Amino acid sequence: MSRAPAQLPLGVGLRDDATFASFHPGPNATLVDRLVHQLDDDGEPFLYVWGASGTGRSHLLQAACHAASDRDGRALYLPLAELGHFPPLMLEEIERLDLVAIDDLERVVGRKRWEEALFHAFNRLRDAGKRLLIAAEAPPRQLPVKLPDLASRLTWGMTFHLQGLDDTGRLAALQLRAKGRGMQLPDEVARYILHRGPRRLDALFATLETLDRASLSAQRKLTIPFVKQALDW
Repeated sequence: MSRAPAQLPLGVGLRDDATFASFHPGPNATLVDRLVHQLDDDGEPFLYVWGASGTGRSHLLQAACHAASDRDGRALYLPLAELGHFPPLMLEEIERLDLVAIDDLERVVGRKRWEEALFHAFNRLRDAGKRLLIAAEAPPRQLPVKLPDLASRLTWGMTFHLQGLDDTGRLAALQLRAKGRGMQLPDEVARYILHRGPRRLDALFATLETLDRASLSAQRKLTIPFVKQALDW
């Protein structure tokens, strides 16, 4: 039986649907492959992922933690958008874990205490042979990091730009998410949602959740007339 990913006492957990299987890679196939194999003996010790909000950074970090758990590894997901206002005490002894996934790095750069804690955590993870995964909105050299040693560490590993999807990719991602929820989403309905709905994937997925609840409540299949009615479009 696999162990659950290590959880913070602050209650930060992982979304059940944030897995590699539910992520449509599109032009990011190489990145996803590196993440899938990061815990292999020849996997990359440190991966840095950057991209715009809504491209799936948090999904991939949580998927990596789920994958580590499935391999009986111990993983920790740290979304600094939620935790950055706390002191960096959660970084203590993280070298006992197999994978540490730090999200929203830009939220704490420029803050001395956090930068020093991240630098030392990086060194301890490296010395222990563990894996580190970091995500931010910009590449390492464009972050306003004040501690030179931390700035240097952030460029040590492989850096990937998480690219957004084109309309074909967004259609595939929407239908993949629908399939994962047990929903039947015909092509014409999916295209209608893409045409009328928000551009960001996370907002599109939220729309899909709304439609899922409405469909279950009304016991109706997803059709264009039903989508218009449910979303008031």
